[in-house]
Amino acid sequence: MIQAGLAMKIVSFGDVHMATRNLARMGAALAGADLIIVSGDLTNFGGAAEARVVLDAVRAAAPRVLALSGNLDQPEVMPFLEAEGVGLHGRGAIVGGVGIFGCGGSNITPFKTPTELTEDEIHAALARGYAQVRDVRPLLMVCHTPPYDTKCDRIVGGRAVGSTAARRFIEEFKPDACLSGHIHESAAIDAIGPTTIVNAGPFKDGGYIVVRADGGRLTTSLEFL
Repeated sequence: MIQAGLAMKIVSFGDVHMATRNLARMGAALAGADLIIVSGDLTNFGGAAEARVVLDAVRAAAPRVLALSGNLDQPEVMPFLEAEGVGLHGRGAIVGGVGIFGCGGSNITPFKTPTELTEDEIHAALARGYAQVRDVRPLLMVCHTPPYDTKCDRIVGGRAVGSTAARRFIEEFKPDACLSGHIHESAAIDAIGPTTIVNAGPFKDGGYIVVRADGGRLTTSLEFL
């Protein structure tokens, strides 16, 4: 196992839906940030051209960016992010000694949104990314859809609608933290065993996540502008 030793600050947010204006308000939050992770839904049913607008705005705010597409991004956004060198879907990256891997899109919804995956496809994407960083600690999972049955996946009325595959993966492999989004009304922080689960809610509402890596450990907080 490769143990990280570098101090690093990661800022993450998602469900941007083209609304990047809060970036201008994040000066203090982004101070000293080594990496921004966008956890999905850059656009609102948009394609690569719209995703580029968001990606360019985020790139102007941080030295390095990683990103997932979400279910409200067209399928072409996934290969676009890969071509830009920032894609995390089914991929792993090591940044500052932290192993990061992810899955974009969402589990199946009643709304037939552009990028939806079966639970088997979600598990397979997470497994592909994890395989590239499995010997690195600390380990950070990024999944646009939150894992099933936490404070982070409740729709209005309280029903849990997260991914059973994401939960199963967390229970089996125990990453240090999982960053998610997708369910706008469930900005929250929770845990599955030793894994911290965080959903920042939609970016327009000012939610973001700060992850600090130091001495091989992650600390994670949910913040609001």
